[in-house]
Amino acid sequence: MQVRKIILWIFLLLLSNKFLKAQDLPLGWVIHYEQDFSSSSAINDFEFTDPAVWQIQRSGNNSYLELTGQSDYTPPYRSPCNIALISGEIFGDFILEAMLKQSVKEDEQGDMIIVFAMKDSSHFYYAHLDANPNATTRNVFSVNEAPRLPAGDPLTKGIIWEKDKWHKIRLERDIVRGSIKVFFDNMQKPVIQIVDRTHILGYIGFGSYEGTGQVDNIKIWAPTSIEKKAEIFNEAIKDQ
Repeated sequence: MQVRKIILWIFLLLLSNKFLKAQDLPLGWVIHYEQDFSSSSAINDFEFTDPAVWQIQRSGNNSYLELTGQSDYTPPYRSPCNIALISGEIFGDFILEAMLKQSVKEDEQGDMIIVFAMKDSSHFYYAHLDANPNATTRNVFSVNEAPRLPAGDPLTKGIIWEKDKWHKIRLERDIVRGSIKVFFDNMQKPVIQIVDRTHILGYIGFGSYEGTGQVDNIKIWAPTSIEKKAEIFNEAIKDQ
């Protein structure tokens, strides 16, 4: 009887490890936020640089958050102005997955951003997924009481935003190692990989530097989080 229990325990352990490997989740991490925008009330989860240009849209059976234009918002330092911030939780270590689709015209260049570790409008990172890499795109950038600066070495390949196609993204953050990895469609090989420890805790969000796009199926795993409503852009709007 004891032998059977041991065999069963080993089997369950192997099954658990297989599941964790399949999900690429560290032991003990759980999902803290999940959103598919199936309810119109999902808009209340976010704080926006400009609420007028963000809407929940529906196409067939699918619902998503869409950036429809350029925000009427001026950041304190040169940095993205089109941001939808998940307002309720502050994260340190986390794994983020989501589906993104850029929606600019065919003759224009597309870009989307992932904001993270945002303490306020003057302190945060953003990963810039741009079609054309240069000194100010296709990298992780740091805003630290100064205009945004690249936190990693310049990259030479752009992101291929296929027209009318959803792309899966994944961002992994390890605050002890300082590791930041960004994946685009291929979840095995990061398109951006850097080490930087400038910012530690903060909010997570999405947007575009100067384009438009859509966000869907957001999932955030983490060992823990701090529940606190953001008042970053609301305060900035009041001060204008």
